[in-house]
Amino acid sequence: MSIKSHQAPFLRHRLGGWLPAEHEHLIKWTRQLVQKVEENPQPLNCTLQQFKDFIEGDPTVRQLFTLMFEQVPATPPYNEDPTGQPEIRSYDKMLEVLNYLMTMGPHWIYNTAGQKGLIGFPINAVLDWPMGTAAGYAAFLRQDVNAQFRNVLEAWGHYLASPDSVSVLSSDPDGWFSPKALDVMAQVASEADPKNPVTFDQAFVCDPTKPAHGYQSWDDFFTRRFNPGIRRICLPEVATVIANACESTPYRISHNVKALDKFWIKEQPYSLKDMLGGDPLSDQFVNGTIYQAFLSALSYHRWHAPVSGTVEKIVHLPGTYYAENYWEGFANPNIKVGPDPAAPNNSQGYICEVATRVVVFIRADEPAIGLMAFLAVGMAEVSSCEVFVKEGQSIKKGSEIGTFHFGGSTHCLIFGPQTRIAFVPQEPFEDTNVPVNSAIAVVSKPGEQEIDRIRMLQSL
Repeated sequence: MSIKSHQAPFLRHRLGGWLPAEHEHLIKWTRQLVQKVEENPQPLNCTLQQFKDFIEGDPTVRQLFTLMFEQVPATPPYNEDPTGQPEIRSYDKMLEVLNYLMTMGPHWIYNTAGQKGLIGFPINAVLDWPMGTAAGYAAFLRQDVNAQFRNVLEAWGHYLASPDSVSVLSSDPDGWFSPKALDVMAQVASEADPKNPVTFDQAFVCDPTKPAHGYQSWDDFFTRRFNPGIRRICLPEVATVIANACESTPYRISHNVKALDKFWIKEQPYSLKDMLGGDPLSDQFVNGTIYQAFLSALSYHRWHAPVSGTVEKIVHLPGTYYAENYWEGFANPNIKVGPDPAAPNNSQGYICEVATRVVVFIRADEPAIGLMAFLAVGMAEVSSCEVFVKEGQSIKKGSEIGTFHFGGSTHCLIFGPQTRIAFVPQEPFEDTNVPVNSAIAVVSKPGEQEIDRIRMLQSL
């Protein structure tokens, strides 16, 4: 049986807006960053000093971290990183820059009409070209290397969850509550219903009379909730209607998914056992269907239950943070395209098998759905997947089940072969968010005809 896959056409845009589409929008920021690092050198914090000691204490790791910078071509555009920053050609310089980045939260830099990019992944920007080299590919798949990055991201995460991180939540031009920032975030929140636009204050739980709109930290702001009624649950009483679990843009729909497949090839087919960490329940999804969508930097980052049912099992899977598909790096056979300038954006299918992720298995109340799985995948700086529910807990469609911290990444809904499902989003997918809790798919009960499913879709 062949695999049918419907994927949004690659326009080489930077999925989700985590890095800017145009390098020049970041030149001012990156020049200031490099200048501050070089003019005011500081000793490495303890986490990064441990990272440095780790690199220099293992000959193989030191070789990989040396070669990953040397293997980046010394010709434009690779002698600048994807943000336009002067080249970083050593792991020592990398650590110095990370040392500075860990003392701040991301600033608002959407200063051009229509611009949807920011340094939402500043560490990712530093590592982007090295990720695409053969040495980088090998290094970023190593468990011991990922353990070091986990320490770095956890340390930075503590800062982003602290009151100090609200310094970027200001009304200054580069603050997240500047008039421009509030306007753009309101536009993104209004994509669900453009005819009835909302302001930021109308869309999200906040207190505009307080400093930082009442948010206690950067993480508090980035995991903000919608106000009641902003994202209503579509047909909560109709069990065959699947709700969108995340505010996200459709990426791919694949049918007849294999238990094991070569997920590392350029086409990045899904490999169920690898995605689900070899869990025995993965056998129940062989030849089933996967829907994948990615989250936007400016959007909403909490997860909601796609169906009503019972949480059967929760599996946390440690993995990579900065690994990308080999063929999306400098090995890309399409020399006109070259390496992914916002890696691992073009490795969305690949990271479902290797990145840090969590699986929530849900036994739907509707027998026509049966067992399904929600897969939350961390990407780069976004690696903390927090689950709010517990095994054995009953959940209602549309209720909160978890969140990404420091933004979001990508997620999948996985259905077994018995589930006769039709999706509301159809290819070619639009590059806009599908609202959380809106109808994403319809499932047919036994005996129902295809025309019944079509009529249901048309009514949504």
